[in-house]
Parts: sequence; structure tokens; C-alpha cells
Amino acid sequence: MTASDTLRVTPLKGLRGMIANNMRRSLDEAAQLTHHAVCCVDTMWRRKEKMAEQGVNISVEDLLADYVVNVLAKHPVLNGRIENNEISIYRNIDLCYAIGLPGGKLMAPALFAADQKDIQERAAARRELLNRAKDGQLTVSEMKGGTFTLTNIGRSRVRFFTPLINLPQLAILGIGETYAEVAVEDGQFVTRRMMGLSLTFDHRGVDGGPAADFLSDLCREIESE
Repeated sequence: MTASDTLRVTPLKGLRGMIANNMRRSLDEAAQLTHHAVCCVDTMWRRKEKMAEQGVNISVEDLLADYVVNVLAKHPVLNGRIENNEISIYRNIDLCYAIGLPGGKLMAPALFAADQKDIQERAAARRELLNRAKDGQLTVSEMKGGTFTLTNIGRSRVRFFTPLINLPQLAILGIGETYAEVAVEDGQFVTRRMMGLSLTFDHRGVDGGPAADFLSDLCREIESE
């Protein structure tokens, strides 16, 4: 390997270095385990289309955030943080959205009290967060707050992955590809929309059973009429 073979050299410092250090610290400090699940999103898609007919444009991520907030309220053990050797579980759900920006920027600002907003209010607030992230206008509290994180790579062909926990939070949910699957219902072949979900949690504060219950209930919530 010679210098002439090198396409590009990027120093691991500045923003890229900070991201690298945060990822390394996440792996070093948290006992991370990931559960994967597949759920049918046909009902969610019908909900999205019905809202669009009513003039309300809601993204898939906003719909999933709505389900997550509802299910987290029933499974508060995942809505928390580990700091100073203490596990803190919170009443309010301060939902973080992982945002990838040009230039390798990665951030996850918090939407505070997400559970106290309806789906349209939450969607508008998420768009505002995204716009302010692009303009570099996020506050320190937004960057350091949060009790649970969503990260979405659904536009890719990756169905499952291992999202790294946004320390000091207890868990992060990864949204994977939506894809078509053929199934048999009442003796007939049907095509269903399926989605891969990946939940990484800190085993220091959350056991595998409660994490599996949360992910299972989330799929049931998404699939319910």
C-alpha cells in the first residue's frame, strides 16, 4: 500500500473525532444487547394514507414515534438513564431523534415531553428540530437531554442493525427497511408490508425479558387496528 493508493485521509479529530469518542464510550460503558423483531405495518400504512386524505401529512417516523411513546408509557423501565451508578426512570418521555447531516455530522436532539403532544404537534416539533439542527441552532439542553432515542435507516436495504445507545440513556430503537412479504391468509396468498425493528438496551439497567416485552408490545400496537 502506497500513498498514491490512498483516496482520502480524514483526521480523526474535530466533529468526526467527537462522534468516534462518543461511540467508543457507549460501547465501553454500557452492557449493550440488541433484540430484533419483524412486524407487519399494513395497518400503520392505512393510517398514514387516511391521514393524508384528510390533508395531514405524517411521516413513517412520526407514526412510529407515536407508537413508541404510547408503549413506553406502559413499559417505563426503558424510559430512563444511568448516571452516577444510579438508574433513573422518568415520568415524562423526552424522545431523541438521531439525525445524520452532511459532512458526517451525527446528533440526536431531544423533543421534551413528547408524550404530552399529539401526533401532529410532535411531527411539527420534530421538523423544527431537524431544521434547527441543519442551521446549527440546537441548544445544549436539547443535545444532552432525552430519555429514549429513535434512529431510522428505513430508506436503506438494511432490515436489522445494532444501534449504539445514546448515553446515558437506557435504550435506543432502530427502524429498518420496510419490505414486501408473501403470506397465506384464509388459504389465499397475500402480500404484506413488513418492517425490521432493532432495540438496543443497557443490560445494567434493563433485563432481557422486559426489553423483549416492550418490543413485542410495540409490534402489537403497530399491527392493531
